[in-house]
Order: sequence, then structure tokens, then C-alpha cells
Amino acid sequence: MSEDRIVASKDYTNAPLCLSGRGVTKVFGMGDKKTVAVDHVDFDFHVGEFVSIVGESGSGKTTLSKMLLGLLNHTEGEILFMGQPRDISSGRKKKEYWQGIQAIFQDPFSSFNTFQKIDNVLLDCIHMRGGKHLPKEKKIEMMTEACSFVNLKFAELTNKYPFELSGGQMQRLMIARIFLLKPKILLADEPTSMVDACSRATILDMLLQLRDETGMTIIFITHDIGLAYYISDTVYIMEHGKFVEFGKADEVILNPKAAYTKRLISDVPKIHEEWDLSTVELL
Repeated sequence: MSEDRIVASKDYTNAPLCLSGRGVTKVFGMGDKKTVAVDHVDFDFHVGEFVSIVGESGSGKTTLSKMLLGLLNHTEGEILFMGQPRDISSGRKKKEYWQGIQAIFQDPFSSFNTFQKIDNVLLDCIHMRGGKHLPKEKKIEMMTEACSFVNLKFAELTNKYPFELSGGQMQRLMIARIFLLKPKILLADEPTSMVDACSRATILDMLLQLRDETGMTIIFITHDIGLAYYISDTVYIMEHGKFVEFGKADEVILNPKAAYTKRLISDVPKIHEEWDLSTVELL
């Protein structure tokens, strides 16, 4: 199995930390209606690392990703960014934080302003990186390069709206945004779940290329433990709001210790084997 990995797993233990947390918790509701979505998790994400957070629907992984992005406040615990306690207490400080961390999401159709042309989507990225006063020709050159990186032609996109693109093209446009923004951290929440297998491979290859060229940390949120194995340096397994297992991808997937991890692996269908449906919960 290890021979088929897309990337060779690396040890980032001694690399600088870019995002870490201690006792991070999110509670929704109060009293009898209280729901603990994320339950006192600890994590250390290093510069240049490709991390996957794996769990089924309802495991808490998307809630955690929203807290990492600063879209949700955590109930307890502490999140550190580049070694310092994260401060997103004001709109200005949130914008500063978002210069260092960006995201691409599962549904590209809800990620763009329907009434904003693609040119403006890309120009906003250039302006966020301090390029507002660059010559028009330079901006066009940068947008052309970003589109070319994701196998799109800017000349064919100019004056169009995102809804005029296919789902796969919109996903690639989201990556073009990241190419222009060049954040320290990219959080990718199920970015390949709505595209076909060919587009999925293309998008993953682009993410890995971005990581290799810019040194950014990628946090990949997924329910697909097989996919996480093939692309990750480090894997965190999440169940009921807790990390039940984490470590190097090879160690976690090839030698799982937690019963939940073993079940996730056994649930991956094998083409040349009879499918074991004994662990599937029937509604």
C-alpha cells in the first residue's frame, strides 16, 4: 500500500509550529440541550506539513475547522498562531489573521459572490496582498499566471461570473485565489467531494504543488481515510469531538491502534475483495 502513496511521508516534528491548540473545546447550547461538538483537543501543525483530519459526518471536524479559521469562537482552550496566542478580538485583527490563513470549501457554488465577476475575485486577492497600486498590466500578468497554475485561461474567464463555470473549474478558481494570496496556512474542507475522480486527482496535485512551491501548511478535512493516507504527512482521527489517534500517516493507517481507526479502514471498499458491510449502520 505504501508504494502507491502520492507523497513520501516526512517527519515534521522539529519543524516550526504555525498553528497549535491546547484543550480546544466548542459547546453549543446549554443544560440538557448542550452539545459538545469539539471536546478538549490538542494539536500541533508545523510549517510545510500536510495534515489530514479524518472523521465521519458529525465527528466535529468541520466545527474545528471553523474555529481554526476564526469563524467560530472556541468555548474553552487556547489556539496559538505562529507561536503566539491568537488574537481575533476585532475586525481589523481578524483581517490580519486571514492574511495568514485561508480556506477552500466543499461547495464552490456557495464560495463566490454571484454578482462579482471573476476579474474582481482575483483582483481582491492581489489587493489583500498589498498590490492595489500595481500597474494594470502587472495585475493582469499575475491573474494570468494564477489561472495558468490551475490549468485555466484568464483570457477566457475575464468578464465572466463564477456561476458560468463548471464545478471543477470553480474549484480550480478557488485554488487560483490561494496561489495569489499565498497564505501561511490553507484549510481545505472536503474540497474534492463534489468533483469526479479525474478532477479530484488534479486538484490534489495542485494542492501538493502549492505546498511544495510556497511552503504553506495544508490542513485537509476529509471523511476519506484512504485519500488522507495517500496525500498526508500526518493524520488526526476524530470521533465524537475527540482525537482518538494521530501520528505519521504510515503509522496511523498501516498500524492503527484505535478501534474507530480500524473501522474506518475496514469500511474502505476493496475492488478485488468482497465488501464487508457488517459495520454499516442501516437507517
